[in-house]
Amino acid sequence: MRDATRWGRLLAALWLGALLAVALIATPSAFALLPRADAGRVAARILAQEAYLSLVLGALLLLLLRTSARVASKSGQGSGLSASLLLALGTLFCTVAGYFGVLPAMSDARAGIGRLTFGQLHAISSVFFAIKVVLVAALAWRLSRSPSS
Repeated sequence: MRDATRWGRLLAALWLGALLAVALIATPSAFALLPRADAGRVAARILAQEAYLSLVLGALLLLLLRTSARVASKSGQGSGLSASLLLALGTLFCTVAGYFGVLPAMSDARAGIGRLTFGQLHAISSVFFAIKVVLVAALAWRLSRSPSS
């Protein structure tokens, strides 16, 4: 279980770093250097890669945290459903809803189809991304301070 905790800490920290790099460095740089249409395509590609990375890291963390929670539950030291596990589930939800749920609607909105505008859908997607960053930060913090999360 100790190795699972260490791997969980490492994955959560790497994931947080990747999210912050996308939000604070990569996408703003594209819009600072390229014409708006080109920057949009670059940002879309970066966010697509981030979404798939988030799915992989989220699933790995979910497996590690579930294993740790199961061991803690069997030894009488905790529940099978830990707060860290709920944070990981929340991040996966934000990834699926924010990228895979909203993105197809954004394409439709750009073509004038649908009830919401592109700007509204972009705002919804951005909120999901921001919530995901907060949840991953909370997860990384929780795993770094607790020897048996």
